[in-house]
Amino acid sequence: MIRRRVVVRGLVQGVFFRDTLRRAAVSTGVAGWVRNTRGRAVEAVFEGEQAAVERLVALCHEGPRGARVDQVDVAEEEPEGLRAFEIRG
Repeated sequence: MIRRRVVVRGLVQGVFFRDTLRRAAVSTGVAGWVRNTRGRAVEAVFEGEQAAVERLVALCHEGPRGARVDQVDVAEEEPEGLRAFEIRG
C-alpha cells in the first residue's frame, strides 16, 4: 500500500480531469480524492497497490482529451487507510 499526492498544472480545469481520475481510481481499486485548487490546478491523493497508484500518476501526466498538462508534482506520503475515492469541492 502506497500513497501519492499529485498536483497537476496547465489547462486542467473544465476538461473533466477530476472525473477522469475518479473513474480510473474506482476501476483500479485506488482510494483517495481529487479537487480543483484556487490556483487553477488539480490536486489528488491516491492510496492503493503500487502498480495501480503508479498508473494513476501516469494518467495525471496525460490528462483527458482537451487537457494540457504543463507540470506534475508528485509527493510520497504515509497511507491513511482511505477506503473510497471522491471528488472534493
